[in-house]
Amino acid sequence: VVCLVAYHIFFMLFVWSYWKTIFTLPMNPSKEFHLSYSDKESLEREPRGESQQEVLRRAAKDLPIYTRTMSGAIRYCDRCHLVKPDRCHHCSVCDKCILKMDHHCPWVNNCVGFSNYKFFLLFLAYSLLYCLFIAATDLQYFIKFWTNGLPDTQAKFHIMFLFFAAAMFSVSLSSLFGYHCWLVSKNKSTLEVFRAPIFRHRTDKNGFSLGFSKNLRQVFGDEKKYWLLPVFSSLGDGCSFPTCLVNQDPELASTPGGLNSSSKNENHLFPAKPLRDSQSHLLTDTPSWSETTAKAEKGKVGMSNPALTMENET
Repeated sequence: VVCLVAYHIFFMLFVWSYWKTIFTLPMNPSKEFHLSYSDKESLEREPRGESQQEVLRRAAKDLPIYTRTMSGAIRYCDRCHLVKPDRCHHCSVCDKCILKMDHHCPWVNNCVGFSNYKFFLLFLAYSLLYCLFIAATDLQYFIKFWTNGLPDTQAKFHIMFLFFAAAMFSVSLSSLFGYHCWLVSKNKSTLEVFRAPIFRHRTDKNGFSLGFSKNLRQVFGDEKKYWLLPVFSSLGDGCSFPTCLVNQDPELASTPGGLNSSSKNENHLFPAKPLRDSQSHLLTDTPSWSETTAKAEKGKVGMSNPALTMENET
């Protein structure tokens, strides 16, 4: 009876999470990231290069973006005509920009991103548990099959096939699930593993990592009662994310962007804009520099918005 109840629970959770992974539409950037009609016209009129980047700088000056292209330019999608939010990428299969895109999964025929990444993780977890449960309950009959302890019927083939299928899927799912658990612990996506995010001064592969506990809450949320259920509970809006770049020494808090004469800290800048309300509580235990101090040092730094100032492309 217990095994039968456990079987149905695993199966229901597996189907539920699989359904949510498939039919949850990936989130696209909000309207504020799309260029206005006048900005689109200006972008089309200007020649490629610094002139276009100046248009994009004006469009992105009030947006919470901190990552750049490899050349240091504003990340812009010329197919969707929008400034890309951090961790957003254009999917060539779906032909649209996906917030916090991890990968396009052919097994679910959908993009795995901010809106359904938790469902995808639960789908892997419950699939693995389901396969392990099937393999464990079928093991005793599989042993009898090899010791000729079963009657010679067609059931022998079914038992052998079921055990091998469950065992092989368990091995493949365990490796995939373990990999994504590692990604969650580091607050990375599959795309960010292959190409680390580029911030203003350098590439930082751990730029979005806040520590194991906070990284876990980024995906599963603050309410632990929802962690094992395929209901959306991830933190944030998918457009802005807290970064470890604000986790600076308290003595550096009085200097905008953490700029000082030490080369050790010159590459770690404070974000020029405050985090959104949905994300800022993750970093309440970390001192951050004030906007008034930034204004006081505006002349020293030589830029009104250091996180959005772009380096000239070579």
